[in-house]
Amino acid sequence: MVDIDPTSGPSAGDEETRTRRTRVVVIGAGFGGIGTAVRLKQSGIDDFVVLERAAEPGGTWQVNTYPGAQCDIPSILYSFSFAPNPNWTRLYPLQPEIYDYLRDCVHRFGLAGHFHCNQDVTEASWDEQAQIWRVHTAETVWEAQFLVAATGPFSAPATPDLPGLESFRGQMFHTADWNHDHDLRGERIAVVGTGASAVQIIPRLQPLADTLTVFQRTPTWILPHPDQPMTGWPSALFERLPLTQRLARKGLDLLQEALVPGFVYKPSLLKGLAALGRAHLRRQVRDPELRAKLLPHYAFGCKRPTFSNTYYPALASPNVEVVTDGIVEVQERGVLTADGAFREVDTIVMGTGFRMGDNPSFDIIRGQDGRSLAQTWNGSAEAFLGTAISGFPNFFMILGPNSVVYTSQVVTIEAQVEYIVSCILQMDERGIGSIDVRADVQREFVRATDRRLATSVWNAGGCSSYYLVDGGRNYTFYPGFNRSFRARTKRADLAHYAQVQPVSSAALTTARETVRSR
Repeated sequence: MVDIDPTSGPSAGDEETRTRRTRVVVIGAGFGGIGTAVRLKQSGIDDFVVLERAAEPGGTWQVNTYPGAQCDIPSILYSFSFAPNPNWTRLYPLQPEIYDYLRDCVHRFGLAGHFHCNQDVTEASWDEQAQIWRVHTAETVWEAQFLVAATGPFSAPATPDLPGLESFRGQMFHTADWNHDHDLRGERIAVVGTGASAVQIIPRLQPLADTLTVFQRTPTWILPHPDQPMTGWPSALFERLPLTQRLARKGLDLLQEALVPGFVYKPSLLKGLAALGRAHLRRQVRDPELRAKLLPHYAFGCKRPTFSNTYYPALASPNVEVVTDGIVEVQERGVLTADGAFREVDTIVMGTGFRMGDNPSFDIIRGQDGRSLAQTWNGSAEAFLGTAISGFPNFFMILGPNSVVYTSQVVTIEAQVEYIVSCILQMDERGIGSIDVRADVQREFVRATDRRLATSVWNAGGCSSYYLVDGGRNYTFYPGFNRSFRARTKRADLAHYAQVQPVSSAALTTARETVRSR
């Protein structure tokens, strides 16, 4: 266990004692928060804190502990380039190993003293007069020049608004809030959803269940899983010759990049992967009726595809039923579907993903005019390089709108962190107190992004997904290669920003007194 400060300040009884100052506040202690902390420290910026609502760092890999939780990106690439791990046990790492890796990074880079866990941020607002951010937790108000949101896109579980859900008398939980104390053996289990988490958990539930009912709205493209052990000679080679691991990382990065033309520019290039998916389905599912239910009728890649060698066999098992009729109502002891059938169940597992476009953190971060991110975006998130948002000075977002490149998200995170640190260091060199990305610069980035994604598989693939807002705009992906994104974020151009000189200490004191008198 990492020795982390469990609190963020003195007791909440006195406003004077509970207000604390720091240079940078980072919200979230997953890959984004840890990566930001490492780079700040390496750049000589030691005055920062990382606020985490959970008991320990780890982000989504600290929370998602359901059986079989596994990353769908190779471990060599799904790790920091500056912190290679030669001892990964699998090509595609399981949750406990990623969690341990992140905690080890906190220890390895001497970051423990900067982390304040069990600290849920309730409000973060920009004070234009004082030119600072005020970040509130239950016990402390942090005043900071910079705010970095590293809350991540997979931090708020989504539960469907099903009629009667509150009346269900059995057990119910989300894959992101797994109930390890509940014994599922011999139960009648229902799984709602067939996304990436459900694909991983269903093969683990099938052998335990008396009956397993899978409620599927849309089938998922499934490819054969290339996972394999990494113990033995690969680990020994990486440990003795670190260059080989760097070369392996480069090779996997290029392999991921090879998918970009098909995803972004010419979706017809993905037909081979679709054919592989259909062949995988035919090979593992003999029943033509079940196979028809499981065959996607949208372009490969339009929704998130995934890997599994055990999902289809689990669904083809005698104790499993795949239901494609919509859920009409959840009742005390089961689920009623549109075909009039009622299925009794003891436990409902929600494999229904996360609140991407309406993440609760968007409601608590308020910019220049007092409006929150949610109000500013009004259902369509926009940012410059996925990192800076006009009207929110000295604020940066990790994995923000249109920042995701089709590879490891850690690659995106490292590029964004480099950009953020570049902003701060240049501001220090030039004596700038705050920067706010110009509205015209942000609009041009969004226009160019929309134009380039118009013919991508996500926009033209004939499906709806969490990549798109209700109006059909793709707010998730960067429209090109990760090398392009890294080049654009390597060094910030402050000409893209409106700039304000630092306020005087007297003005800051006056602003503090104004806040305390409210």
